[in-house]
Amino acid sequence: MLRLQHEEFLSEIHNIAKKPDSNYIDAIVNYAEQHGIEIESLAEVIRKNPNLRSRVQDEAEELFMLERTAKLPV
Repeated sequence: MLRLQHEEFLSEIHNIAKKPDSNYIDAIVNYAEQHGIEIESLAEVIRKNPNLRSRVQDEAEELFMLERTAKLPV
C-alpha cells in the first residue's frame, strides 16, 4: 500500500469504529472484506500505527482474545 492509501485506511477504520455498536476489530474485518484484502496484509499497517495497534489490543484483551497486559493506573 502507498502512504496515501495508509492514511485513507486509518481514516476509514476510525470513522467506522466510532459508530454505535462497532469497534476497531470489526471495522478492520469489514474493511478487508469490502475491499477484497486479506487481513494479514493489513497487519503491517496496524503494527506501524501505535494508536490503532493499542486500540485493537485493548479490544482483544476485553474480549479475552489476548491475555491482559499490566497497565499503569491513569
